[in-house]
Amino acid sequence: MPIETFLKKAKKLEIQAYRPPKNFRTLRDTHVAFTGSPLKHPYDAHKVIVVTDPYSSSTFYYEFFIDDISYVEELPNVTNLEGETVTMARVWVKKRSLAVRCSPFVVEDTRFRNRTS
Repeated sequence: MPIETFLKKAKKLEIQAYRPPKNFRTLRDTHVAFTGSPLKHPYDAHKVIVVTDPYSSSTFYYEFFIDDISYVEELPNVTNLEGETVTMARVWVKKRSLAVRCSPFVVEDTRFRNRTS
């Protein structure tokens, strides 16, 4: 599969209405909260991506199964200097769920090099 076909921009995820839990203490005991910008997964309709800090130069993202998300809280939107706005949310995911955390990095040789002055 050509790389151009595989890599596509993820579309904005419209936050669906989740019913608030009756007891937030129980939610905290059984779930973990992740904060970021939720996006549709580019090729799997059963997953969602949460970008932690969309305008940061060192951001990363989480990938969760939609069925593992029990509650979503809408947070204030984030706007950059160009006026682009990103939806932010707190996503409550069931403990012991399988998820992915992706941290992009630059490949470098990290061996110690002698410096000559």
